[in-house]
Amino acid sequence: MQPARPLAAALAEETLVLDGGLSNQLGAQGCDLSDALWSARLLVDGPEQIEAAHAAYVRAGAQVLITSSYQATYEGFARRGIARAEAAELLARGVDLARRAGAAAEREVWVAASVGPYGAMLADGSEYRGRYGLSVAELERFHRPRIETLAAAAPDVLALETVPDEDEARALLAAAEGCGVPVWLSYSVEADGERTRAGQPLAEAFALAAGNDQVVAVGVNCCEPAAVDRATEIAAKVTGKPVVVYPNSGERWDATTRTWRGEATFDPSRVSAWRTAGARLIGGCCRVGPEAIARL
Repeated sequence: MQPARPLAAALAEETLVLDGGLSNQLGAQGCDLSDALWSARLLVDGPEQIEAAHAAYVRAGAQVLITSSYQATYEGFARRGIARAEAAELLARGVDLARRAGAAAEREVWVAASVGPYGAMLADGSEYRGRYGLSVAELERFHRPRIETLAAAAPDVLALETVPDEDEARALLAAAEGCGVPVWLSYSVEADGERTRAGQPLAEAFALAAGNDQVVAVGVNCCEPAAVDRATEIAAKVTGKPVVVYPNSGERWDATTRTWRGEATFDPSRVSAWRTAGARLIGGCCRVGPEAIARL
């Protein structure tokens, strides 16, 4: 059902369960995600599949749903011949699909509109490296139109997620300023949980959000589960804000072969330690499905 409380108020009262990876659930439903638009392609070709994937996580117990706009950008849609006006409708559609899936629940379900990093648009794995050779001002100009469109669709929060470096975080926060929607800021980090993917100290990266009232949570996602413990401690200490964590399964993405390698290490029993460290919004990212979210 539609939430009665702002997300920030809910996080002050309880721990909320996030959903898991949208792409793996879409794959389980038989969807082809080989396109450069990834799951965003289905905003065009199969919106009912996206709503069904959200609904699977609602049934599993998720209280916050992240939209399918991670890789949805005006530039990416333009390469598919989609005009700007239609692209704006598709971005808004992602919010509507998540809202409809949440409406069927008998509990409050919040919608987080995903704002992925610049590298996600490139579809070459560079979102796991950062340092694209662009200035903060250039990155801000890239992100602002999509953020404005998503904010106009009235999500409960913008998920500035999988951010690989401090410069892009600066750009995202600047682009979101004044949009009228709260945000969370979530970095993708190295295995030690102490550095961004670009190698910057995570404490310095989180400090960007420490005094920003628009930021309702800070944390990490799309990283190894083992990195969450230390990253959560740093996020809570530096910012004093609720921490959001949603790691991958522990398998590693090979951008060259576009396959996952290694073993899954995501263990829902770690939730107690994450909560103790300050996590208040907890879920999974790539390869973490509804079954794991139900256990969490």
